[in-house]
Amino acid sequence: MVKDLISLVEVESPSNDLPALHRCAEQLCRLATERTGLAVERMEIAGRPVVRIGRFDAPILLLGHLDTVHPIGSLERAPCRVIANRMTGPGVLDMKSGLVIALHSLTETSGASLLVTSDEELGSPSSRELIEIAATGKVAVLVPEPAAGRSLKIARKGVARYVVELSGKAAHAGLEPGLGANALIGMSNAVLATAALSDVDRGTTVTPTLATAGTSSNTVPETASFNVDVRTWVTSEACRVDQGLRALDSRVDGVEIHLVEGPNRPPFQATASATLFEMARQVAGQLGLGSLQGESVGGGSDGNLTAALGIPTLDGLGGVGGGAHTVHEWLDVGSLVERCNLLTALISRCNSQSRN
Repeated sequence: MVKDLISLVEVESPSNDLPALHRCAEQLCRLATERTGLAVERMEIAGRPVVRIGRFDAPILLLGHLDTVHPIGSLERAPCRVIANRMTGPGVLDMKSGLVIALHSLTETSGASLLVTSDEELGSPSSRELIEIAATGKVAVLVPEPAAGRSLKIARKGVARYVVELSGKAAHAGLEPGLGANALIGMSNAVLATAALSDVDRGTTVTPTLATAGTSSNTVPETASFNVDVRTWVTSEACRVDQGLRALDSRVDGVEIHLVEGPNRPPFQATASATLFEMARQVAGQLGLGSLQGESVGGGSDGNLTAALGIPTLDGLGGVGGGAHTVHEWLDVGSLVERCNLLTALISRCNSQSRN
């Protein structure tokens, strides 16, 4: 398993680098063919690779992604190494370890297939429809994303992303600034109003992130824009925030606002994972893995999409480690076998339940 994981991590695969994604998909297909002996299908959606492993009429669907947030060259800063029981490297935890765990679980059991996409870190804009189609009618969807500490992920916040674009009027900043309409000032007002839409008591976060404005240091900015990351536990809060963003006012004469809605994922409610989580707890006890815990987390995954369809979904079945999305990302090597055993047994239990 370590050898397979190294081979995947060393093929870097940032979300926006299509050639790199295809190279990683090729390596995944080679591993899948060697390890599972199952049918392996490689396809493209919007130029992005998608890999399907196993019979897609199987009652259980495993979901994974091969894209990472790490740009090409990250291996030079964070080489793929195994020291003692810790493995490092870009994407080693999120989620190439989960792919290896899923592959090896398929060698030990039947009744499951694996769908691997390459735009999850972007919000799954091109693969969402395929995921929803593949999950429809399944008994269960199991997601080997990284664990939360050592806990499974039983609920996730919904995620929405926006871009707020502002347009004003350019003018010389020294000669005639009064003739301009400053989009940067308008953006400043809009950023403060956006952040005020957060509601700590409800667990709703509305976070302005990337921002840009103007064209030169001596020109009144004609344009400006900023990105917004929204996380909510319930759909009603997502709707409230959406309405608030659509009502933003620049409070600057001549500066208009245009809202661009980006990828979104609905909330993953704990009700969608309850039955599978209890099943996983029983299986873990039988395997001698101790008492499994469940945790609700702020990050979204493709499990949000299937849970929102009413399909039983359980997340966080992947590797144990820390530092996801950073140069310090690491994996507890011992968790590979532990989580593979858990996933294999859970697949078998789900199959048995589906036949009864």
